[in-house]
Amino acid sequence: MLAETYISVDVETAGPAPGLYALLSIGACLVKDPSTSFYIELQPDSPEYTHEAITIHGLSLARLSETGVPPKEAMQAFAEWIHLVAPEGRPVFVAFNAPFDWMFINSYFYRYLGYNPFGHSALDIKAYFMGQAGVTWGETSLKHISSHFLDETHLFHNALNDAQDQAHIFLRILAHSQRTAETGE
Repeated sequence: MLAETYISVDVETAGPAPGLYALLSIGACLVKDPSTSFYIELQPDSPEYTHEAITIHGLSLARLSETGVPPKEAMQAFAEWIHLVAPEGRPVFVAFNAPFDWMFINSYFYRYLGYNPFGHSALDIKAYFMGQAGVTWGETSLKHISSHFLDETHLFHNALNDAQDQAHIFLRILAHSQRTAETGE
């Protein structure tokens, strides 16, 4: 069995669905060492956007058209970083609300590289917390979980900062789960 390397990933996009809207930035870090990180901004591959998405993160499609990395190069750089930090292990995609981030990352990897270095390994922090804590889905919001596992609620809508916050939350949930398993409480 391959060793697993948990990689926290967050994205900022131009809208809610790949194929219709562009992936604009990717932030990632090792869960066990959030300072080992990756960040890249992409040139939009679609002019479509929602005002809600742009308002949330503040990235400019016009600026990224000039300064962003072409999607194929960006995905290649991300794949190389993943292989660098998980050279012999199995990289596991970890995100807070993983279905959203996963669908963009998976789509872009297949569209531009023809494969996804994560394979089909995606772990959702919200679902993990729900199972570990025995709470309802409504109790898995960032506000609720942060009150237990971060000193304060962070959400900068910067892909790298958010990936690092997610890593800290996940590490604390894992530690809490391990203590609970050991003590039986």
